[in-house]
Amino acid sequence: MTATGPTSMAAHRDPVRPGKTSPITIIVDGMPVRGLDGQTVAGVLLGAGRLAWRTTRNGRPRGVFCGIGVCHDCLVAVNGLSDVRACQRRAADGDSISTEAQP
Repeated sequence: MTATGPTSMAAHRDPVRPGKTSPITIIVDGMPVRGLDGQTVAGVLLGAGRLAWRTTRNGRPRGVFCGIGVCHDCLVAVNGLSDVRACQRRAADGDSISTEAQP
């Protein structure tokens, strides 16, 4: 993909503030959480201080482990769609995220 391709961060620059990305707000477990356009759901959660958002069968906290979508430790529900890998899903303004582990 080229630097001007649709997946590049250049596509998410704020035209009013060159060099800056646009702020977004997602709703996580009913609470607004701010992030930046282009961040993954996991990136927004980590930026907000949420290190874990689900637990294993034996009660261990889980959030992002591999960060590349292989381990499935970062699963959340996005806009009612369950089992979404938070490390792979780009957050969009207004997304509704449900986690297993409440803060």
